[in-house]
Amino acid sequence: MRSDRGPSAPLRLKIAAACGLLFLHLPILLIFVYAFTTEEKSFVWPPPGLTTQWFAVTWNRPDVWEALSLSVRVAAISTAIALVLGTLCAAAVSQTRFFGRETISLLVILPIALPGIITGIALRSAFSLADIPFSFWTIVLGHATFCVVVVYNNAVARFRRTSGSMIEASMDLGADGFQTFRHVVLPNIATALLAGGMLAFALSFDEVIVTTFTAGQQQTVPIWMLEELIRPRQRPVTNVVAMVVVLVTLLPILLAYYLTRDGDQIAGSGK
Repeated sequence: MRSDRGPSAPLRLKIAAACGLLFLHLPILLIFVYAFTTEEKSFVWPPPGLTTQWFAVTWNRPDVWEALSLSVRVAAISTAIALVLGTLCAAAVSQTRFFGRETISLLVILPIALPGIITGIALRSAFSLADIPFSFWTIVLGHATFCVVVVYNNAVARFRRTSGSMIEASMDLGADGFQTFRHVVLPNIATALLAGGMLAFALSFDEVIVTTFTAGQQQTVPIWMLEELIRPRQRPVTNVVAMVVVLVTLLPILLAYYLTRDGDQIAGSGK
């Protein structure tokens, strides 16, 4: 009986892969360790002692809760906007043919391809010219520019793998456009939209550069962390918050991966 597994990787390749993984993830593990350190003002290795007191201190810091609440609200609304606009753009580009279609596709994905500082400066200039004061909604608009791209990329890939014959059959059987979308299109693209929404939420939650240009005096969690690193009061609190950010952003990314890894198995594909 022949095994489907390929030949084993050389030992040197395994060691190189392990070193690469350590290089990427060891700094994150250090954040978790320093969240429990007894040293308040500096980073000392090894930590002089371990304690869980900083979790209680973080829980009782109102500035942490304000920043966390702002980040969650901005990420949620930006993701909702992105789901609507990204899905509509993906449907238009993948299901119809018209002059300039590829140009529109390029313009949709451009915000995430450009450096964040360019997007931030452009948005700040636009808000200033329009006399729009910096507020919660300017942050949302800034984040929505790149959240739309994430949803669009997931949705357009799924649309292109969905057979158009199913939509035609639904319309031939008397279903209107809304019924076809609800009963045929949506079940096929639902996991892609959910994955795109989760990725968009994670990106919005930890966005720094665009937020810096659009937030004014408000502080999301990443901006709060930067301020605390510059003028620390209780340094381990920053590491506790960083640990929470890692978990909040990691879980949606893992869920998005598991939802889309079998995305090629779509009803009607290949027919």
